[in-house]
Amino acid sequence: MENNETEFRVILLTHGGAEAVLLRLAQLDNAQVAGVFIEEKRAPQRSFKEKFRRSLKYDGFWATIRKTFRQTPVENSVEDLTAEMARNLDFPVHFVSDFHDAETIELMRAARADLGVIYGTNIIKESVFSLPRLGSINLHQGLAPFYRGSAPVFWELYNDEREVGITVHRVAAKVDAGEIVLQETIPLRYDFERFGLNFESFIEDFRAGIQEKCAALVAESVRQIAVGAANFQSQDISLGTRYKLPTKREKDELKRRLRARKKIFNAETQRRGENLKNIVSGILFLFYLCVSASLR
Repeated sequence: MENNETEFRVILLTHGGAEAVLLRLAQLDNAQVAGVFIEEKRAPQRSFKEKFRRSLKYDGFWATIRKTFRQTPVENSVEDLTAEMARNLDFPVHFVSDFHDAETIELMRAARADLGVIYGTNIIKESVFSLPRLGSINLHQGLAPFYRGSAPVFWELYNDEREVGITVHRVAAKVDAGEIVLQETIPLRYDFERFGLNFESFIEDFRAGIQEKCAALVAESVRQIAVGAANFQSQDISLGTRYKLPTKREKDELKRRLRARKKIFNAETQRRGENLKNIVSGILFLFYLCVSASLR
């Protein structure tokens, strides 16, 4: 994209996996991606003791033992698909160790962005999200204000919801609490036949399946803000909950709940099969009567 100073300038902050978003942003006529910032530091630095305690809490004893003695594979180059996509689209790419360090902040400031787009990162502080002229927006895979915080889809499954939300909102000091720009809901139907009780695989597959919807919602939010057509809706966070990462106990409880739902699912499937069998038998019997009558 050619550099046009009159265009609405956007910067993207991500840990990767933002290829669909970049493609959608590139299709906007009224916006220019002035920088893609990819943070290489993915997890907080913790001591071995802290990591061990957290793993016990969130993964359980045996999973912790397996992780402790498992050889850590050598990480691939940070030249990931997001960076490759950005370069193919002629967007400036910056690999940074920390979004919040002084050098990175200067790079972002130099981009002279009108809007920041945050997609798949850890919590961003105000010193960063407030740098663009109009602040920043974030893609949250949850129906804000009811579902804010961590572990999208897990808590909706836990609470037996029939849909999940995707929300683009302005970034504020409180997590996922800024004004809503756009929001959609998506049906949530657990696939027992394919995943059984393996909810981790289901969640991974579900989230991968809604990436295009997420990217489209982000791009449309940018477009509306760029032309001054966005209708910001404030959130009443007292209506919902800021969820945290599920503990091992909560994961086990979700499996227990899924096991109970699976029994209901199996019973309903069997009943539908029996009903279908009765219908087919009735049709065949009527067909037999008609053929018998025609042969008399």
